[in-house]
This record gives sequence, structure tokens and C-alpha cells, in this order.
Amino acid sequence: MIKRTKDWWGFETKNIDTSVRPQDNFYNYANGQWLKRAKIPKDESRWGSFITLRVKTEHQLKAIMDDVLKHKAYVKGSPEQMVSDYYRAAIDMKARNTLGMRPLAPLLKEIAAIQSKKELLDCVARLHVLGVSAFWGAGVDQDSKKSTKYIVHLVQDGLGLPDRDYYLEDKPEQKRVRDAYMVHIEKLLRLADTAPAEAKRVREVVMDIETKLAKASMKKEDLRDPEKTYHKKSLGELKALAPAVDWKNYFADTGAHKAKQFIVCQPKFFAFVSKLITDTPLTDLKTYLEWHVVNESAGLLSDKFVRENFNFYATVLSGVKVMKPLWRRALGATNGALGDALGKLYVAKHFPPASKRAMDALVDDLFAAYAERIKKLDWMSAGTKRKALIKLKSMNRKIGYPAKWRSYAGLKVSPQDYYGNVMCSTTYEHHRNMHKLGKPIDRGEWFMYPQTVNAYFLPTLNDIAFPAAILQWPFFDAQADAAVNYAAIGSVIGHEITHGFDDQGAKFDAQGNMRVWWTKKDVQNFTAKTKPFVAQANKEIAADGVHINGQLTLGENMADSGGLIIAYDAYQNHLKKTSRKTVGGLSPEERFFFGFAQAERELARPELVKMFALTDPHAAAPWRINGPLSNFEPFYKAFGIKKGDKLYRDPKTRAQVW
Repeated sequence: MIKRTKDWWGFETKNIDTSVRPQDNFYNYANGQWLKRAKIPKDESRWGSFITLRVKTEHQLKAIMDDVLKHKAYVKGSPEQMVSDYYRAAIDMKARNTLGMRPLAPLLKEIAAIQSKKELLDCVARLHVLGVSAFWGAGVDQDSKKSTKYIVHLVQDGLGLPDRDYYLEDKPEQKRVRDAYMVHIEKLLRLADTAPAEAKRVREVVMDIETKLAKASMKKEDLRDPEKTYHKKSLGELKALAPAVDWKNYFADTGAHKAKQFIVCQPKFFAFVSKLITDTPLTDLKTYLEWHVVNESAGLLSDKFVRENFNFYATVLSGVKVMKPLWRRALGATNGALGDALGKLYVAKHFPPASKRAMDALVDDLFAAYAERIKKLDWMSAGTKRKALIKLKSMNRKIGYPAKWRSYAGLKVSPQDYYGNVMCSTTYEHHRNMHKLGKPIDRGEWFMYPQTVNAYFLPTLNDIAFPAAILQWPFFDAQADAAVNYAAIGSVIGHEITHGFDDQGAKFDAQGNMRVWWTKKDVQNFTAKTKPFVAQANKEIAADGVHINGQLTLGENMADSGGLIIAYDAYQNHLKKTSRKTVGGLSPEERFFFGFAQAERELARPELVKMFALTDPHAAAPWRINGPLSNFEPFYKAFGIKKGDKLYRDPKTRAQVW
């Protein structure tokens, strides 16, 4: 918890490391003493501004849950009844240990009884409804080229590892994780009383099928590109593409029987899956399904299964040493299943109307600054500027919490059946998603809960959302200096707005339709301006020889840059309305950059840094500060950056779009 003294202005000056030159590494200069003092808790993979606020929010939710748990006679179906009963079931390890693997028995029995590939595919549909990944996935979302309509999307899926490269690359990190995954398969199966020889057979079958799926999967860099993942097909075309699957039957079983057209995100993958199902012995396909049921359910079962699931997916992949306490795990599960029910209770206690008004004002300032930036661009034509300004003005702003809370009417939650609760809530959400077909677009829908410390931009709705929980220090504090608020939450706002104009968001117009609305020359200019972002990031080492992937992180790096620039402009506009003052010997500009660096400070375990570098579109924390600053002229002026300093870049090589 931050200690506010009379001299406190929102930045913890005790964290400045004067042994580091700000001209060489501003991230370490601003945060260095904190980085030296801080310790990552044994039950965390990282620790810093975002994570400490998330933990604070968890404790706020725990206090709400403790209060709710004091009472038992709630109206059935009320938010209090559902969240309290879900939590009670999740935290009851005595009952879960008594049950062991028994909750999986019906599904495993169903798979064992399969006698044909038709029956196998019927089972795949059932598993998809229950949230178990097998071969591919399906869901309903807006049509990217006709954003007023919902359409079924079919996507590649079915891997137990985070990315295809873990199966295909023989570099040290990928091989380490792959080898550990094979050990994990055998360990988990042995816990399920599988004979040693059978466990080895299953491991070989699973690795064979998943490696083949990985080879057919689209690369993560291409998955970012909405043009590469947009392939509209009729039912007849889908049957021709993947004839081994009875698609009409599959859609009937998954609740998408109304669908007439489909977006097949990776056609080559689906053609391969069809061939794989045709060519692979039924016994092996059943083995693959059984493994995914056991592996993806392990965290819902008894202690021994939970521990092995943690050992691989937390310790091996992320370096976490100790499991989170049971209350945090149970609360996380409850939050994931009943986020709006819990969120309604959270907002009532922790998000006063004044916070929403303050955020509205900040957002207004950022939009005004962005509009001015667009008008002054020297590389964009007048016609495209007009369309960009229309898109900016059309961008919907969601702040704090939804106007209409999500209903859970009809969802049954028991205080004695954790596994059953998870299956019921997953099925409920699956059908909620499928029921969108044929209905008007819900432009008020949120895709994060109010108690989430994060934010997002959605291109097909052209909206930005800032949940209530992120509107706390170190991102926003009514008592903090405006410089810190503009730098922290302001850069988050600017970041999300910029996603509407990054290398992929720029492909969507004001109505959320993917179409070309730029001139050819503008596209060429824009593309040229993205290249320095890629080149600069590619040179940066994240950890142990693993480099940042410049192409994968391009959108986020552009958004980090845009967030900084627009927040700075908005703050400068704010200063014109107020008096400039020095605080703690620091100018307004210096305080701004300190606030910017503080909001991203983070310690992370090497395993997590490497996994994120290999799979995540966000760059490592130091680059998210030093990268944008090294390209930003006002930072050079504030801290006297000169040629020869490590953060100096020749003006011709700097990365900046907005």
C-alpha cells in the first residue's frame, strides 16, 4: 500500500537509482531502487505495477466475498447466492479430494465407448460445448467485413503447449518446455492410475497428433493479421474443404444450427485436420481426446492433480515456485465464471461516481489531443485524415462498468459440486455466445469485467473500454499530480485509442468494417513508418538470448508509442489551463516521464519473460518504456539526451507514426 505524505505527488522518488544515467536506461533510472528491493512473491510469476494492483483488487473482492459468505439464505439465482455457492464449492478441497477423478468418469466413459469416427466427431462437439479444446474451436463474433452481423468463426486449436513453435523448434527454450511437457503427460496419467507402459503410449500418440496439428497451424505473427484470418465459406464450401467432418451435425450439436456462412480463420489447418481424422486410427484419436479431458480438467480435481497441473503450467512455463493460496484460486475461478455478478458487488463498493467523472474528463482530453495530432500529420493525405477523424469521433468509450449487467438467469450453481459448476457455467457461456446468431449487435457488451486491471480496444465495435479496477494508483489517483495521472492512465487511454490506428486496427473503418479506407500512397507511407518499430525491437534481448519478436509485438509497440505521445500532448494542453510548477525539484515534463516509467515497472521470472517473448504480442517491460522514450523528442529535451547516450537515436531512424 502506498504511503501518502504531505510531499507525495504520485511518484515514489525513493525508487530512483542515481547510479544509472537516465540518458542510458530511463526504465532502470526511474525504477532501479524498487527493482533492487522488490522480491517476486513465490506464488507469482511477476511483480510490478499491474500485478500489485491486481492483488489489491483480489483482496477487495475477498472482503466482499467474506461479507457475502456470512449469510446463507439468499434468493436462488441472485448474484450473492451464485458467487457464494460457486466459491464454497471451489474452496472445499476435502470434497474434491474425496471425489478424485470421479467427476471425469462420464466423459471418459463416453470417449471409451466410441465405435466410429462419426461418434468421435459427435464427442468433439460435446467437448467444445464444455470448453475442452480438441482439434479446432468455434465461436460467434462480428463479421469483420459486415460488422452489423454476427457469424460463426472456426479457429485452429487442440494444442497442449502455448504455441506451435514449442513443438517444431529445437532452440533451448522450446526444447526445455517440450521435454517437460512429455514428462507432464506421463506424470498426470500415472496419477490417473494409468499403467506405465500405457502412459508412454499415450505420450507418444499425443505428441505425434499435436506436433502434426502444430505444423499445420498458422504462425502467431500471421494470426495478428485480420486479412489473413478472414475466409468466408458456405456450408457446402466448408464440407468440400474438410469433408471428414459432418459440419451440419456439428453445428446442430453446438447450437449453431442457424448459421449459413462461416469465417474459417485458417483454411489450410482445417483441410489438414480433415485428413488427420481420416488417416489416424480411431484408437489414437480417442487417446488424444481422453488426454485433453484429463489435462484440461486437472486444475478442477483433487490436490494431486492440481499440483501436477501447477508444476507444468506455472512452474515450468512461468517459473512460479508456490501455488497461490486456495482462497485466491477459488476466487479466481468464481470471478471467471460469474464476473458480472461479482463485478456488480465490486462496483457498488469501490467505484464512486466521482471516479467515472474524472475518467470521462481525461478521456476527453486524450481524444482532443489525438484529433490535433491527426490534423498535423505530414505523411497522411487530407481525405484520409478526414476519415481518420471520423473514426476517432465514432470511437465508443466504455468506462468503469457496463450500462446493462449480464444476466445469469437459469444457471444452476451448487455449493457441493465444483466440477459440475464449471461445466454448467462453461456450457451456459457457450450457448450465450451461440445465441447471438441472427440477433442485432450488442454494442453495449463488455469483454472484460469491471474488477479487471486492464483495458482494451475492439476493432469491429470501434470501442475502447477501461474497467473500474484500473482506475487506481499507480494509474490514476485524485490526490496525485496531474503529470502522473496523464502519464499513467493517460498513456493507457492513448494506447487503446492507438490500437484503432495500429498496423491491424487501421484496416477497420469507423463502423468496424475491415476495408481499405486509406489511399495507396497513405498505406505506403504508413507501412514505411512501421518498419523502424520492427527493426528496433528485433535487436532487443528479452532474456537468456531470446529476442523480442518485432513483428509479433508491432501493434503493441506502436500503441505504446502512441499512448506516450498523445498523453504528453494532452498534459501539455492541461498545463496551458493551469500554472506550471516545480515539485520536488522536478519540472512538469520530468514528472510526466517518471510517472510513465513507474506505471510499467515490473520484475518477472526468466521463464515467463522467455515464454512471453515467444508467444505474447507485448514486449518486455523495460522496452515498453525505453523503446518509446528513445524515439520521443520531448524526452530528449527534458533529460538532455545527446549523441553517444545509449537511448539516443538519429532522428532519421526514430520510430514514430502519430
